[in-house]
Amino acid sequence: MKKKILITGGAGFIGSHLVRHFVNKYLAYELYNLDALTYAGNLENLTDIQDKANYNFLKADITDAADIERLFKLHKFHSVIHLAAESHVDRSIKDPLSFAKTNILGTLHLLEAFKKYSDYKKGLFYHISTDEVYGSLGAEGLFTEKTSYDPNSPYSASKASSDHFVRAYGETYGLRYVISNCSNNYGSFQFPEKLIPLFIHNIIHLKPLPVYGDGHYTRDWLFVKDHANAIDTVFHKGISGETYNIGGHNEWKNIDLIKLLCSKMDVHLGRATGESEKLITFVKDRPGHDLRYAIDASKIERELGWKPSLSFDEGLEKTVVWYLENETWLNNLTSGKYQEYYERQYK
Repeated sequence: MKKKILITGGAGFIGSHLVRHFVNKYLAYELYNLDALTYAGNLENLTDIQDKANYNFLKADITDAADIERLFKLHKFHSVIHLAAESHVDRSIKDPLSFAKTNILGTLHLLEAFKKYSDYKKGLFYHISTDEVYGSLGAEGLFTEKTSYDPNSPYSASKASSDHFVRAYGETYGLRYVISNCSNNYGSFQFPEKLIPLFIHNIIHLKPLPVYGDGHYTRDWLFVKDHANAIDTVFHKGISGETYNIGGHNEWKNIDLIKLLCSKMDVHLGRATGESEKLITFVKDRPGHDLRYAIDASKIERELGWKPSLSFDEGLEKTVVWYLENETWLNNLTSGKYQEYYERQYK
């Protein structure tokens, strides 16, 4: 009998890449994609695999404990890869309770159902988290798996809490688990509230590029397909009870990244050099904005043999080309309720 693998949040940005990766690579698995299809979940991301024999879609919300229990009781999932989360920091500042409900209680519902209806000492609960749980770095240093948690936003606090609950279930009940904390992802199919697809859309339409503060906030960037490969590696090779940091070795100040993106867009759109940079508009900083994140990914490289395949320049070029070739997909997401949110957030 095929092992049933549940991936939560599999219609979102990272999730859709991960689901596609597993469906195409592991024909011996029965893949179940569970997603609530909120604003960031989009089945258009998965049209190329929707008819695959080993793929199944389940519309469900991890905050609905009864429905999650019903699905686990019905399917007896062997393992879970848990991606479903509210993930946008700006939204968490506006509505922290929804982040606690999804990221903390939703994770608990999955843990309880997995413990109750799966062979949790043979299967695996893989919880995917963020580097933001570690807080902010100064000009030097890197986040390691030993770095103390110090979350500064409602989003990162909710993810830190969910990380702790996963570890607690491992220690208390013997549940097999792994956790990975990754840096900022970028690539195709990303919802345009995130920096790179948002700015690509705005450059195309000659709209302002809203940059928080002085633009000197620094992030490490990870190409989403490299992240999918890393998750695959941790899922199959990782040691139960361990944490693995996943990063791209691509530290960029926001303003430098934006200028590089502007340069690439000018070339692809046939505009004069520097034209897109004129759209940069500095806006009021958000509360609790962490100065710098940087991941030390040496553990996963050393112990599991994974490393990123692309430099940031290569990955960004692929990303720009994809959005320009899929402008209809992008435009479909930049209307209605999202436009209302965007106006409230960046005016």
